[in-house]
Amino acid sequence: MNQKSFFKIGIILLISMFMNCGYNRIQELDEEVNANMAEILNQYKRRADLIPSLVKVVEGYASHEKEVLVEIAKARSSVGGLQATPELVNNPEAFKNFQNAQNSLGSALQRLLVVTERYPELKANEGFRDLQAQLEGTENRIAVARGRYIKAVKEYNVTIRQFPTVLTAKMFGYGTKTSFTTENEADIKNLPSDISKPPEMDFGKKKEK
Repeated sequence: MNQKSFFKIGIILLISMFMNCGYNRIQELDEEVNANMAEILNQYKRRADLIPSLVKVVEGYASHEKEVLVEIAKARSSVGGLQATPELVNNPEAFKNFQNAQNSLGSALQRLLVVTERYPELKANEGFRDLQAQLEGTENRIAVARGRYIKAVKEYNVTIRQFPTVLTAKMFGYGTKTSFTTENEADIKNLPSDISKPPEMDFGKKKEK
């Protein structure tokens, strides 16, 4: 067998090895995680973009509610000061800081909407009702996107720990990705059977007695 034949056999074996080592699967799952993270960031941005208009409407009816208005302004500023990219999934510390900032913004937003319950004229304002509906829809989409992300990260992390994929992952430097903390994991349990439909949420509304 000449040198050219050995070379061809070597190429065939190399291709076969890569086809069965899980490399392509890792790429597929990695892209899935990044795509889901990008969608979460997109929905977080949409929420942040709605807040200035909401605050402006609230100020027109409740300008003396300074504490909650200042709180939501600070929370939004903190979110805007952090770099938001899909690569957050590969940086546990940056992911934690970003998620803490988003949680603070969400809490501040909920407190702002609770305050609006004291002002019937504000609640009757058409602009306010439209903004509230948009925020409710955004919160629903955030919950769905987080659920999808949690599932994608779980599948990715399990796959790169399995043999023989674990060898490929180590060879090419693929490590586990960061998911949400325990309090966020309930999102995945609330996903509808048809994941294209957002879960129903009672966002900032009083329950009827």
